[in-house]
Amino acid sequence: MQNKLEKQVLRIMFLGDIVGEPGIAMLEKWAPRLKDEHKIDVVVVNGENSAKNGRGITPDIVKMIKDAGISVITSGNHVWANKKIMESFDGNSILLRPANYPSTCPGRGYAIVNVGGLQLAVVSLQGRVFMHEDLDCPFRTIESLLSFLTPKTNLIFVDFHAEATSEKQAMRYFLDGKVSGVYGSHTHVQTADERILPNGTSYITDIGFSGSLNSALGVDQKIILDRFLHQMPVHFKVEKKGPMVMQGVWAEVDVNTGKSLKIERISFVDEEIAAG
Repeated sequence: MQNKLEKQVLRIMFLGDIVGEPGIAMLEKWAPRLKDEHKIDVVVVNGENSAKNGRGITPDIVKMIKDAGISVITSGNHVWANKKIMESFDGNSILLRPANYPSTCPGRGYAIVNVGGLQLAVVSLQGRVFMHEDLDCPFRTIESLLSFLTPKTNLIFVDFHAEATSEKQAMRYFLDGKVSGVYGSHTHVQTADERILPNGTSYITDIGFSGSLNSALGVDQKIILDRFLHQMPVHFKVEKKGPMVMQGVWAEVDVNTGKSLKIERISFVDEEIAAG
């Protein structure tokens, strides 16, 4: 069934990739404030890098994110990095793995949540270009999934966790008019191309990340430079020095049509937080 209209517009906020302790510290401090400031109804975050070491996610962090008022946690190619997370999937619908992973994997790639009497669907999807090319096709996966979700709600949002800009932009046109929003993640570099597409889908190529501002995508920049200069294996270490940055988007959607009315980027620096 489609939504019963208890309100005319819905506001959703997507916060991008939470990296280690700095990202969690920013989330705990700012998610409730941003929710109040922008009158947000539901918050989604990408949490696949939120573990202390910046790779994967743990059951304790899932609880921390949930306690911060987050309704859904999306993920991507690092979702299995911490083996303890396996126990969280079956009984925890807040945490998603990409929908185009094999059906034999733990968990599922979508969630349907109740937001003030409205049914809203969030899908986690992963790209293949420069990533796991043996995954199921993300385009055919979402096409199949929409045949299940669309009769239930016209409020559908997709986190497309992908490396290549070309793949993300192809997905935006593939889904324009079929979903309310398509928001890219994975690169940790926020793009400035947020827009409402011709058929009413809100889009941005990458929502960015939450972590240390003066880092290499959340990692100690010296380690990354050594990797590029010497081409030797390195052990990544999350940068904990401030200032910290939080990035993402929020969008306003007409609940009658499921079409987006507005999308705005979130990007700001906190000079006070220091993690660890």
